[in-house]
Amino acid sequence: MLTLVQILQVLLNVVWWVIVIQFVLSLLVAFNVVNMQSNFVRSLYMGLDRLTEPLYRPIRRILPNTGGIDFAPAVVLIGIAILTIILNNVEASVMMGGI
Repeated sequence: MLTLVQILQVLLNVVWWVIVIQFVLSLLVAFNVVNMQSNFVRSLYMGLDRLTEPLYRPIRRILPNTGGIDFAPAVVLIGIAILTIILNNVEASVMMGGI
């Protein structure tokens, strides 16, 4: 049980970093700091978009249209933070012999 919780924590950490990197890259593209003409930048941007879009799509259906601001990454990061707290509590409970 403890190993499963730790694996889930690592996966949530990886997803968190992917979302943060995608957010920073999207800002860099939006402000023309990096050029989408570069094959590496375009491939990285599209790859991160393909990874995160399944997470964002259901949230975007629920959230109201706010124009140019996308709150889906923030909602996912909040969800990851909540899941991390829950997993930490489960881990502590397992360590104490509760489960």
